[in-house]
Amino acid sequence: MNMILAVVGIVVAVVALIAVSVWMQKSRKKDLDKALDRSGAQTVGARSGTGQPKAAFESVAESAAESKPESSGTSGTGTSEPASEPEQPEPIKTAKALDAPESVGSRMTRLKAKLAGSANPFGKALFNILAKDNLSEDDWQDVEDTLLLADVGAEASERLVEELRTDARVTGKADASEVRAALRDKLLDVVGLDTDRRLNADKEGANKPSVIIMVGVNGTGKTTTAGKLARLFVADGRKVVLGAADTFRAAAADQLETWGARVNVPVVRSDKDGADPASVAFEASAKAKADNADVLIIDTAGRLQNKANLMDELGKIRRVTEKNLPVDEVLLVLDATTGQNGMAQAKVFAEAIGVTGVVLSKLDGSAKGGIVVSVQKELGVPVKLVGLGEGPDDLAPFDPEGFVDGILD
Repeated sequence: MNMILAVVGIVVAVVALIAVSVWMQKSRKKDLDKALDRSGAQTVGARSGTGQPKAAFESVAESAAESKPESSGTSGTGTSEPASEPEQPEPIKTAKALDAPESVGSRMTRLKAKLAGSANPFGKALFNILAKDNLSEDDWQDVEDTLLLADVGAEASERLVEELRTDARVTGKADASEVRAALRDKLLDVVGLDTDRRLNADKEGANKPSVIIMVGVNGTGKTTTAGKLARLFVADGRKVVLGAADTFRAAAADQLETWGARVNVPVVRSDKDGADPASVAFEASAKAKADNADVLIIDTAGRLQNKANLMDELGKIRRVTEKNLPVDEVLLVLDATTGQNGMAQAKVFAEAIGVTGVVLSKLDGSAKGGIVVSVQKELGVPVKLVGLGEGPDDLAPFDPEGFVDGILD
């Protein structure tokens, strides 16, 4: 009997052990499944770059899909999203990116002060010589040399010296203020106080849109000046279109587009480098006309392989533009720091396309401010705009009095 009870006890114990073992295996399996579920969710979050559970990631993805621009409504699978819900975030973002150009009056005041502190010392040098008592022939030679070094030009320098030598305010026993007044009058005379320096777009009866073609060799700041000029018109309340017809210089169109984006000015450009610049000019003129813009500014390539090539290219740009709109202005951009070295280039452009005005860039970094005088005399057209710095609003209409006062102060 005892043996039977012992066997039964052993059997019961074995059954109990088996039951416990099965229960523990099931429990471990449940724990493992839970662990795997958690691991899978974390993997999805890690791949999404958010580190969030799968459900949260899918919510973010759906939110991002809803905020896509309307223009991407058609997917690669052929499904099309409704076009009736315009996208709001992009216009808001664009509006925030815009920056207001400085007013014309404000920039004129600031640029006069900037010119007074710039590297244009020839006016001060002239005053220091002329303020001496009993000027000798050597002193007068120094006056002429100072003018020549400032790129005033030989003929204009000789004329100015002769006029100063006969002015009683200089040759007499005058005080410094009278000498300064005499020098100021003579410099204003050679610079051209009464010259009409208005852009043709600002004149009465100007065409609308008024077309401006920018020309000049690479490195003079031509594309930058085109962008700054667009800002100048926007500050005056004008509607502007830019044409990126410099299709040969890498990233020229991108550079112009950046300028346009800052003030919400559209830029007509080609999708590829090396495209026909005349075709871009034609499209830009068509858009400016269709949009009823006030001004169209066309940037051109500054290559100078040879004169014939330049004349052909610029001539074609002008001809195709005039199929849509008349060209009112051709502005030649010159780097003031090159002085007389830039005059030969200026003459080539003047002959190629008929320049109507000059923009002197980098005038603040030049000791050769006399180029204002010489370039006007050589080309027979006025300096209309000057650039005095790297800032987006460091471009202003040329003011003869501000220029002369700046170089004398």
